[in-house]
Amino acid sequence: MMGQKASGAEEEVDDLVKTLWDYHHLNQTLKKADLIFCLGSNDVRVAERATELYLQGLAPKILFSGSIGRLTEEWTEAEADVFAKVAISMGVPSQDILIENTATNTGENISRGYALLKERGLNPQKIILVQKPYMERRAYATFMKQWPGEKVTIMATSPQIPLEEYALDATFREKFINAIVGDTERIELYAKKGFQIPQEMPSEVLAAYKKLIALGYNKQVVG
Repeated sequence: MMGQKASGAEEEVDDLVKTLWDYHHLNQTLKKADLIFCLGSNDVRVAERATELYLQGLAPKILFSGSIGRLTEEWTEAEADVFAKVAISMGVPSQDILIENTATNTGENISRGYALLKERGLNPQKIILVQKPYMERRAYATFMKQWPGEKVTIMATSPQIPLEEYALDATFREKFINAIVGDTERIELYAKKGFQIPQEMPSEVLAAYKKLIALGYNKQVVG
């Protein structure tokens, strides 16, 4: 098990997950930007990462986008509102935070976030995109396809947490593995549907994804 002594079967699963984990990380170099665009999720460490970047002076504003989604059905507040509270608690002035709390998927994060920026008269040319580690690639691919405005520079990042520390709790680990399998499927599926730009998927990533499905990690698979 991640971060603990594992059995042979668990070691196999961990190795397969590591293959997917590494694939979803883009490892892009971050530079100063006009905006930090933080996509909502069930992991508040994403909000913490966005806040850290703001506090480092990498951008003057943070846009949090997200309503309640498939992994936050039990939440009583929208993801964007929860994330904004995290940012304020860490020292971000409320006037530097924009909240879009109606989007229920990545495409809506982008289109509704863009609409809010236009409403406020903001036209960022360089954007740091923040999402969960295993959604970096998909968020980037979706943004590159669906951003409604003129071409902008996008830099994707996520919480700087090693895999061994990301999912220590057994219940969260189960959800996490199902989620990373589902997001790997969506890399190919959503490109075919025209929702995001195509991303090359190495054979070892495809094999790991299929093996995890065969092992029963299919709860977030679409088709």
